[in-house]
Amino acid sequence: MFSGPIEDRLAIRELHDSYCDAVLRTDPDDWGSLWTEDAVWSLMGTEVVGRENIVKLWVGAMGQFDSVSFLGIPGSLNITGDTATGRYQTHEILVENGEPRVAGGRYDDEFVKIDGHWFYSKRIFNLVSQMGGQKL
Repeated sequence: MFSGPIEDRLAIRELHDSYCDAVLRTDPDDWGSLWTEDAVWSLMGTEVVGRENIVKLWVGAMGQFDSVSFLGIPGSLNITGDTATGRYQTHEILVENGEPRVAGGRYDDEFVKIDGHWFYSKRIFNLVSQMGGQKL
């Protein structure tokens, strides 16, 4: 389930932690810096290519919420040289128009190491379950 050098595994874990923190703070610059320039983000069937387009979609999505809490747990990580794949379970609390919603999901991830730093090169999100609020 988890393979590869510990240093790289820790660095990717910190990438995930930075992602969660940027979501909590609604910081598009920090959040966007975690992606490669040519990254792909698939958000429940909507696929976006390129960091700039990914950040635009994220800013629009985040704009509909009063607040968001985003946590994640790595489920798998396999590192081969300067590339890696993994799975990441998410837990979100979203408040929209004062109405709370709890959502659980899964990211299927691809990573690349560039100049000693790990980035998301592809993230595919699938909603697993949710309760409350409007349906996604």
